[in-house]
Amino acid sequence: MSVFTDWKTVNHEGIYATRPWKIYGEGPSMLPQMERTGRLGFNERPGFRLGKLNRSATARSSGQLLPHNRRGMIARYTRPAMGAIWSEQHKYECWLAVELAASEALAELGEVPAEAARALRAKAGFDVNRIAEIEREVRHDVIAFTTAVSETMKAKGAGEMSRWLHYGLTSNDIVDTAQALQIRDASGILSNDLAELSAALKDLAYKHKNSVQMGRTHGIHAEPITFGLKVAIWWDEFERHRKRFAAAADEIRVGKISGAVGTFAHIGPEAEEKICARLGLRAAPISSQVLSRDLHANYTAVLAGIASSLDKIATEIRHLQRTEVREAAEPFAVGQKGSSAMPHKKNPITSEQISGLARVVRSNAQAAFEDVPLWHERDISHSSVERIIFPDSTILIDYLLGKTTWLISGLQVNPERMRRNLDQTKGLIFSGQLLLELAAAGMLREDAYRLVQSHAMHAWDTEGDFRAAVEADPEITKYLHQEQFSRVFSLDRQLKYVDTIFARVFGQ
Repeated sequence: MSVFTDWKTVNHEGIYATRPWKIYGEGPSMLPQMERTGRLGFNERPGFRLGKLNRSATARSSGQLLPHNRRGMIARYTRPAMGAIWSEQHKYECWLAVELAASEALAELGEVPAEAARALRAKAGFDVNRIAEIEREVRHDVIAFTTAVSETMKAKGAGEMSRWLHYGLTSNDIVDTAQALQIRDASGILSNDLAELSAALKDLAYKHKNSVQMGRTHGIHAEPITFGLKVAIWWDEFERHRKRFAAAADEIRVGKISGAVGTFAHIGPEAEEKICARLGLRAAPISSQVLSRDLHANYTAVLAGIASSLDKIATEIRHLQRTEVREAAEPFAVGQKGSSAMPHKKNPITSEQISGLARVVRSNAQAAFEDVPLWHERDISHSSVERIIFPDSTILIDYLLGKTTWLISGLQVNPERMRRNLDQTKGLIFSGQLLLELAAAGMLREDAYRLVQSHAMHAWDTEGDFRAAVEADPEITKYLHQEQFSRVFSLDRQLKYVDTIFARVFGQ
């Protein structure tokens, strides 16, 4: 069903311009797709959400999130569950949850009438559009929120009880504590995402435990590995990420109801403990008007670390999909197109997207660290930053983890091509083992290195057969017999500890 709404924009003269947009269906990101059905003036920018987007009755009844109700990252990279956490609707739901927990905890302590707490629980509500309307006048989002809630109380015949709303609290008691609820909800999704990726990596590692591949250092052939060993490293890395993320998510699962400068001037520490407990949070041991932002910087840094490891996987796959390598490739669907000009193209677009978006998450970590030094007991220089980086970072990590799990689960691996690439240098990759065998047989290491390297460089330059050359060299055969060459050039010998490594990584 189509929903028509208005997107208010601003042109170069600062004049509002309203143009219709159409919300239609759901696309690959499973989010409402937007199509501009009107025409914007030359300097008008649809990205400027300075005016409100009206939400039609159809949208309200269907539960669709229209653009004004979605915060942070663009819809292309937003999965529904995570996007809903950072919607304006859910933000205010969390604010109201804190307010109600406060009134009930204070009622337990005899500081708020029990009747008032019950009335607030039964009658308190809000309308996102009304909050936005009030905020345009008062220019304070928490005051706009409490005013809108009080209006709903009055409309339901409980206006007198609304005087107990926000009793003894300051704005950031609500904002910081509610944000902790949103981060907790987002962390639950990300924890599941990490577990799904871990399972996919483990499956791929075991599937290709013995798929022999060329190990590369500096991009150059080094010594043999297996593709399973490469993936096992990724799995091990993400197991550490899972532990770090669990610790960071738990550390930031704290609230604060300590007042304007953290001294509990109007309600006591016992009330804070009770309020946070009702919300499933811990009370911060100490706070100013805000929670210390090292908590938030650490959490965002952990997300940046996850993004970097996702980038690592994507970068490896991008290399392996190169025409000259072709050892692994992204899934390529029937009907998919790789290029508007070159029909033969199969590009690693998902991996490139992962690498690109990981840069955004890493840059957000820098912004989070800049938020740690605030003036005195609080300023709001962090607030504008966090309105961007927390939705964007969690939304992007959710998207990237989902994309990487899809990529790993459907990765097209070509063991035959891996073996062909390994064999193309005709034994050159066993030069290190030959060096050791000659030294063990009595040749001075310096002499052995000189001799082996001379054959290796000749093989590089002429694309010759390294093994045949060394087996025909009398300087070498003086120390090694024919059966010893079989050991030198044995893949089994090089990879004899694969099972041992897997046991160390994954356990018996």
